[in-house]
Amino acid sequence: MARDHHYDQHFLRSPRLVAELIGHTTIRRNDVVYDLGAGSGVITSVLARRSRQVVAVEIEPRILQTLRKNLVGLDNVTIIEADMLSVPLPETRYKVFANIPFSLSAAVVRRLTEAAYPPVAIYLIVQRQFAKKLTFGDHFTSQLGAQLAPWFSARIRRPLRKTDFTPPPAVDTVLLELRLREQPLIDENEAARYREFVEQCYARQKFYLYQPREQVGISSEKKPSELDEQQWVRLYQARRQ
Repeated sequence: MARDHHYDQHFLRSPRLVAELIGHTTIRRNDVVYDLGAGSGVITSVLARRSRQVVAVEIEPRILQTLRKNLVGLDNVTIIEADMLSVPLPETRYKVFANIPFSLSAAVVRRLTEAAYPPVAIYLIVQRQFAKKLTFGDHFTSQLGAQLAPWFSARIRRPLRKTDFTPPPAVDTVLLELRLREQPLIDENEAARYREFVEQCYARQKFYLYQPREQVGISSEKKPSELDEQQWVRLYQARRQ
């Protein structure tokens, strides 16, 4: 299924691959799952067999016709015509599994992780480079990765091949997992202040250098992108004292 040029999405070819990917997730029979940018319904149809209810979100009118046709008879699927960045999210327990346009990756992650009622688990097919920057390790972590870390753990579940898609993407892709922590590292009431603190550390070198880094065991040579989640928490808490 080809898209118009302003919908930069690459579709998975095989329902069998989708089933394999879902096998790498925590999605179970009693779950409610949102499929954002459902396309022709390849992911939605497999999710319908693996979960209690699926909400398929799609905005492009031409593809919506195909989506509705392909999902006829699936009583546990609800189709919503809406933008994935503005579709209403539930106030009950739910998960997300989606193959989103790469250009919307950061916006979708922010929308979901900063929601009043965030998903308990998020699975997104994204560029490998984007996913890696949301994780911590011997590489740079993005501002977004540091901002969501107190509430979500991030890891790459599985790499994909370019030939898994139509049209094939020009970049390496992976299945990214973001899971809501059972015990947050920072109280939710501090979320807005913490995210602003991280943003300032990344944007303003003098602001970051002014923070009590050595007091909490952070080397003076470390840049914001080199801190791990525990170091961010300690630095924020030390500043708040």
